[in-house]
Amino acid sequence: MQTIHAINFAPFSPRGALDTAAARDGLRRMQQCTGANAVILCPGAVQAGPFAEEIDFAGAHTTADAELLAFTAYARSLGLRVLWKPTVNCLDGTWRARIDFFDHTVPNETNWGPWFRAYTAFQLHFARLAQNADIELLLLGCEMTQSERREADWRALIAAVRGVYGGALGYNCDKYGEEHVPFWDALDVIAASGYYPEDDFPRQLDRIAAVVENCQKPFFFAECGCMRVAGSAARPNDWTLQGARDDEEQARWYRALFAAVQNRPWFGGMALWDWPLDQAHDSAYSFWNAPALEVIREAWRQG
Repeated sequence: MQTIHAINFAPFSPRGALDTAAARDGLRRMQQCTGANAVILCPGAVQAGPFAEEIDFAGAHTTADAELLAFTAYARSLGLRVLWKPTVNCLDGTWRARIDFFDHTVPNETNWGPWFRAYTAFQLHFARLAQNADIELLLLGCEMTQSERREADWRALIAAVRGVYGGALGYNCDKYGEEHVPFWDALDVIAASGYYPEDDFPRQLDRIAAVVENCQKPFFFAECGCMRVAGSAARPNDWTLQGARDDEEQARWYRALFAAVQNRPWFGGMALWDWPLDQAHDSAYSFWNAPALEVIREAWRQG
């Protein structure tokens, strides 16, 4: 697998957002400023909350098929590799890792069966599009931690997707979850969210190396990043952290990340979180106007 120097661009963009000159300008600026060789696009679906069985991937919260295909083609015209990561989120703000149901059927309660049917329909929709668009890697969701124990359901989902899509398949597990996914053998690529404390990267990468060695699969961070907020370098996964803006702390975290992955031939790269659609959608994780940008550009310039 060619080393991935990617950024998650405008994740979960609502319908119509990518079909704009501003979005195209933003992608071009992202490539020019960072030296990225790839982009991850994250068409989003929504469910009402963590215990809802229904998933909406055809409404206002989801990028339209035509615009996703057109934006993919535009990214390729810039020379970028394009990876897709269809992702479900909860409208009530609950983190998707908390989506959970009883493992046994309980009358009058929602359950895994209908939810997995809905999730499979969602992933199959984008798998068919990915096949038509010749997407090289499709990630079947992100940080669906509570669902991972449903091994048989995941294996059925993966088999269904392989029936319509011939490219490489992966899944983006949450940080610290790399050795807890029981279906890596059914996939082609292992991906994880690399939100690790700045001083803990070597230890965590040693742990992940054992997983990669056991599974014999390519690996990369499909997400990783740090907020430009004081204290975030020690708690980069905590998006609720409040504090003063600290650009240097974010830059320091990125320096620690790039230093830690050096001389690890099994490490296949990373996709940073994130580059916003435009300035109005800026978040504390983005780095387009912060010193971390130069850290990233220099690291990727060196390969």
